[in-house]
Amino acid sequence: MTSSYEPHTYPARLSDAERERVLDVLREGAAQGRLSHETFVHRMELVLAARRSEELDALTADLVHEGRFSRRIYSAVRRVSAFSVRLRRAWQAEKLPPLLLPEPGPYPLRIGRDPVNGLRLSHDTVSRLHAELSHQGTLWVLRDLGSTNGTTVNGRRVTGSIVVQDGDMVGFGSMNFRLTAR
Repeated sequence: MTSSYEPHTYPARLSDAERERVLDVLREGAAQGRLSHETFVHRMELVLAARRSEELDALTADLVHEGRFSRRIYSAVRRVSAFSVRLRRAWQAEKLPPLLLPEPGPYPLRIGRDPVNGLRLSHDTVSRLHAELSHQGTLWVLRDLGSTNGTTVNGRRVTGSIVVQDGDMVGFGSMNFRLTAR
């Protein structure tokens, strides 16, 4: 009696790199607004449960084949969004109260809620010793002193020190000003 023995072959296990590649495509699709948060989460769960590469391909089929027309539309939307952000910042900068840069001196201008500071800001979001503004050579340098609610320059949080100039928007907690020279 002859019997032919064929070993049963199982499909190869998906690698973590394959899953990560698909997750990257899904993240990019969500960042571009092509996937809702719920769809992104659902597809992410399906990526983790997938057993074959065909299942992974199906999850990104509507995201990876982007034509020239689609790229132009997404690019135009990004430019319009960036313009509206710049316009909003410019509008806010004009409405902000001015903060005059002090006369250069040997000591930095300390900013905070504590009465011993050179610039006292009485607001709950401002730390007692929040930041300091100093003149170094020909540059003005703003340094956050470990404040709780942060220091910002032109909408970006400051970690450490940053060079500032006339016209910059600076924020201490939720108090915002526009730097102006004399």
